[in-house]
Amino acid sequence: MSKGPSCFRLILAVAFLACLPLASLSWAAHITTRTTSKSKSQKISESQRTRRSLHHLARSSSVGVTRVSTNTHRRRHYERFHMSSFVEDVTAGDVTAGEDPVVRQAAVDALGNMNGTAVAIEPTSGRVLAMVNQKLALASGAQPCSTIKLAVALAALNEGLVSRDTEVALGRRSRINMTEALAHSNNAYFEALGRELGFEKVAYYAHEYGLGELAGYDIAGEQLGDYPDEAIPASLGGVGKMCSYGEGISMTPLQLGAMVAAIANGGTLYYLQHPTTPEEVANFQPRVKRQLDIAPLIPEISDGMAGAVVYGTARSLRLNFNEEEILGKTGTCSHAGTRFGWFASYANSNVGRVVVVVFLQGGRPTFGPKAAEIAGRMYRDMYDHNFFVAGPAAQMDQADIKPESANR
Repeated sequence: MSKGPSCFRLILAVAFLACLPLASLSWAAHITTRTTSKSKSQKISESQRTRRSLHHLARSSSVGVTRVSTNTHRRRHYERFHMSSFVEDVTAGDVTAGEDPVVRQAAVDALGNMNGTAVAIEPTSGRVLAMVNQKLALASGAQPCSTIKLAVALAALNEGLVSRDTEVALGRRSRINMTEALAHSNNAYFEALGRELGFEKVAYYAHEYGLGELAGYDIAGEQLGDYPDEAIPASLGGVGKMCSYGEGISMTPLQLGAMVAAIANGGTLYYLQHPTTPEEVANFQPRVKRQLDIAPLIPEISDGMAGAVVYGTARSLRLNFNEEEILGKTGTCSHAGTRFGWFASYANSNVGRVVVVVFLQGGRPTFGPKAAEIAGRMYRDMYDHNFFVAGPAAQMDQADIKPESANR
């Protein structure tokens, strides 16, 4: 009779264990076996501990299964790219007889076998000093990514919406000004500016700065970028995404180069001209498209463009070049399986002033900081070949240069 309760407890334990997952049977059996050789008080105590342990094990097992199931829905998405970041010959088909040989060689060497184009412009005249991979440079363009922020910044400053020191609240504890937003390419800041400006004003200033029209003057093969007539749908981000990523916009390297040249020279938007013969170089005459009312605004964005190179998204430029101050803006985004990398800049020097635009397309190795690194190699090579000590560029008398009447 004394064995009755023990047998009853043993039957209950076996029945309980039969309900457990197979993975826990061996461990539970081990605990039960150890209790058979203990005293009665120990049996009761360990039986309670065993029940608590088994209950905890069962809960842990079920929680573990839930966690694994949840994690399967949080796998990181990797974007697939279909275009190569490299080509065999970026110079194929280029017309080079009217280009500056020092600048062109620097651009060719810097670009290497990257699938992209490098364009160098004299900002005081609009002359294209070099254009490597002309087929791509003159094509219909691509999404401008974060380089569109230059036009948005000028628009917001022109409208008196902000100054470079105005801090814009991006959340409860996050505030940022234009200098830091340009240097670090802060998307939320420029989305906020875009929504405040509205599409009509954003589009007006974009066209004023040369987007949506040919940048060149009779440059054979130049195609037109595209600026939409209305904001992209709200489901795609609306005007905010247009002002941060350039969503829905197509911009060419020449259009970007002309706008940055206007920033570099104080507000003159030139038609870009690409001489193709030595005779055209000798007879070169600048052609003004229009004067932009941005001279007072340029100091407001200069700190941010300089900051991008010194400590921001374009600091890879300084891996190769530090001798002259460079101001610029990067851009990185992707569309339909192709990633774009942009960098537009100018050398803030009293001699050898030059605008450099690098545009890359391809896959994962393509992005804005890589374009900035390539531009740094160009500046390095030009500097080593005395481009920046050759004497000041010929300054044109702006009073004698009249805007072209034709809207080319």
